[in-house]
Amino acid sequence: MDSRTIRRTFLDFFAERGHVVRPSASTIPTDPTLLMTNAGMVPFKPYFLGEEPAPFDRAASVQKCIRTIDIDIIGTTVRHFSFFEMMGNFSFGDYFKAEAMAWARELLVEGYGLDPDRLWYTAYEEDDEAFDLWVDHVGIDPSRVQRGGRDNFWQMGVPGPCGPSAEIFYDRGPEHGEDGGPIGGGEERFVEIWNLVFMQNIQDEPYHVVGELPTKNIDTGLGLERLAMILQGVGSGFEVDIFRPVLEVGERFSGIEYGRDPMHDVSLRILADHGRTMSILIADGVVPSNDGRGYILRRVLRRAVRHAWRLGGEGLVTPDLARATIELLGDWYTELADKAELIVDVVTREERNFRRTLASGHQLLEAALEDLPSDQPLPGSVAFKLHDTFGFPIELTSEIAAEKDVQVDFDTFNEEMAAQRDRARKEWKGGDAAALGGFYRDVLETAGPTEFVGYGHPVATGTVLAIVRDGEMIERAEHGSEVEVFVDRTPFYAESGGQVGDNGTLRTTTGDVSVSDTQHALQGLHGHRGIVASGEIGVGQEVELIIDEPRRDRIRKSHTGTHVLHWALREVLGEHANQAGSLVESGRLRFDFSHFSATSETELREIEALANTRLIDNDEVSTTVTSQDEAKRMGALAFFGDKYGETVRVVKVGDFSVEFCGGTHTSTAGEVGPLIVTSEASIGSNIRRIEALTGTAAYEHLTDLRKSLDSVGGMLRAPAREIPERVQGLMNRIESLEDQIEAIRAERRGELGEELAGSAEAIGDARLVVAYVDDLPPDQLRQLALGVRDRIGPGAVFLGASPGGKGALIGAVSKELVDRIQAGSVVAEGARVMGGGGSRDPELAQAGGPDGSKAEAAIDAIREAARHALSEG
Repeated sequence: MDSRTIRRTFLDFFAERGHVVRPSASTIPTDPTLLMTNAGMVPFKPYFLGEEPAPFDRAASVQKCIRTIDIDIIGTTVRHFSFFEMMGNFSFGDYFKAEAMAWARELLVEGYGLDPDRLWYTAYEEDDEAFDLWVDHVGIDPSRVQRGGRDNFWQMGVPGPCGPSAEIFYDRGPEHGEDGGPIGGGEERFVEIWNLVFMQNIQDEPYHVVGELPTKNIDTGLGLERLAMILQGVGSGFEVDIFRPVLEVGERFSGIEYGRDPMHDVSLRILADHGRTMSILIADGVVPSNDGRGYILRRVLRRAVRHAWRLGGEGLVTPDLARATIELLGDWYTELADKAELIVDVVTREERNFRRTLASGHQLLEAALEDLPSDQPLPGSVAFKLHDTFGFPIELTSEIAAEKDVQVDFDTFNEEMAAQRDRARKEWKGGDAAALGGFYRDVLETAGPTEFVGYGHPVATGTVLAIVRDGEMIERAEHGSEVEVFVDRTPFYAESGGQVGDNGTLRTTTGDVSVSDTQHALQGLHGHRGIVASGEIGVGQEVELIIDEPRRDRIRKSHTGTHVLHWALREVLGEHANQAGSLVESGRLRFDFSHFSATSETELREIEALANTRLIDNDEVSTTVTSQDEAKRMGALAFFGDKYGETVRVVKVGDFSVEFCGGTHTSTAGEVGPLIVTSEASIGSNIRRIEALTGTAAYEHLTDLRKSLDSVGGMLRAPAREIPERVQGLMNRIESLEDQIEAIRAERRGELGEELAGSAEAIGDARLVVAYVDDLPPDQLRQLALGVRDRIGPGAVFLGASPGGKGALIGAVSKELVDRIQAGSVVAEGARVMGGGGSRDPELAQAGGPDGSKAEAAIDAIREAARHALSEG
């Protein structure tokens, strides 16, 4: 049975049993806690954890999985793969153990035709139910069912869902190892093919079960490669129909036949496994880089190249490994065929780059290992040099050293890496720039700084110099790619001096990029960050650059408004109110300044009034490019965050504001429109932050306020100027009425308290009151319970109500009785009835639940629990 038929048989089997067949998700998961999709259940994780409602009760899939946590042993065994296909069926609160176990055996025996006498089964050592189901429900001979320990218990290592698992193994025969079954027998003989996870428990720490889940789920995984090995009658997963042709690429490359030499076999298996993995990752959008998913790809690819080099073949091997993978899997995973050219291009470039330094790096490592004294680790400085100069991932260095039984001094290596990152941070501003500093510097040195033409031109033409995606330089980018594009000249303003970067469009003859941000990759180098909105773009193309001019216009208003506001702050608060940071956005601004106390309401009104007076005066806004010394003689203030060379740009507003500034501005102050202060607060010791709106955003804010005021005036039947007086009068009246209502409530509680106290039940020397009191809110319920408790002497009071449809419970116990009855324990009995919970205080406890219709039933449960506690005590 070929692999395509195996997949189809699995999906058809479960589709016939009501499962929704789902396509494989990407190996790049949406789950931020995972780098890779490493199990079939990952796409369904939000449903299992209750984070999202499942859109179906049952599902089945064949999922692409990447697992590199044990990459060092991949190739050394015939059972482990870094890329594998996991067939799985899933239930979200629908069927459970009995169906999952019975269907698994039915599919293996009747669907795939496996010999039932070769199948073995396991159950968790404490899961008697699963063991009994194997025997009594599925009909398995008890001698072929074994109990396992923690390997048969699934959990995520954190508090949350967990549960036992059951497994199905296949006995490959005595030629593959010792007898004894899956627990105790040979690992190569008894091969696990299907794992059934029963998510039924909840844990507060790994393996410490504290209860059962309200909804029980099924998560199973049947390894395609392992099943294919059995069905196709081959010795390992590396020899099945979707693996063997990739293995043959390594044979042709090296001229070495698989199965002749154990050491060569390891390298050939690594080539085959890693060739598949690198192709799948690139097809899903991963590109080689030095961190995250890109680092996993680079590590896999370079590990393969090193083993190819070790086998002694000529030329490149990864392009043919990729082509073979595409040929084998591209009809099922069509993204491989769709991106075939890209996959081959990426692996070719990466292999060529690594091969340039592989021989010399390997020679350095071999020499260091030969000169190493006995029992000494490889110096971390050598490992760092191999990483930094020759591109050896530290794991590759460690693997080569381990082949000679030598460890690596990881502490020194990590110190060297940390020192390098510190140097990068000092040289290049920002984390992204630090990671890409070498590349950005190459672009800057090759093409020179970006020519900024955006002060006077919203549109310009230029040439694409470089494209970056996922931290790596690429020649072209297709539709949907998130990219950073570098050109020789641009009208796009790159974020600096507090002003945000421009948005807009880069347009070529083959495609458009929608630019969402523009940043200084390095000083003088503008990076246009966005997504390829249509077609594709490539390096060397002529490009038309079009900024979002309406947005730029709103940003200009905010930037000029910031300068005017800065002047007004210094006028009102004093010259010590220097700028300490800013953010200039479309329609709004944020300005941080030094000041030693909170700004009063009067001062804020004066600052706003002064700023708007200057704006209404509509003075000219002018710019001058001059020397830094001359700018200082002009009285220009330095703007926070900007770096200044010998030649600087100075922005003047009328004759009152003069500042160093490289940002974009209006032509006159009046173009800013109104400037409305919206907030002012402290953000640190002696640092204040003021926020304001400008232009249309400020006008719309005022319009909204006027609408609200007119609406309130209409309700009060008063003109706007009388609203404050009318509102104050209403507040006084409400306060008086609330006092009267509370007095009435207190009187009612007193009467009700006397009535409840009179109904107290005597249990020994204690008295008990349990009652449902209609719809009192929790605070009044609490006061009533305390009042009744104080009236009846040593006793316990439990009251329930259902205000607003939700259940509320209160328990109050005299101090001298808490050794016999505890308020928290008793109200918990009632809370469970209503589907809720509560506090655990022994004297005064409050609880509740979402289903208030069960409040009276909850009271009945409390009455029984309280009577029992007092009688036992």
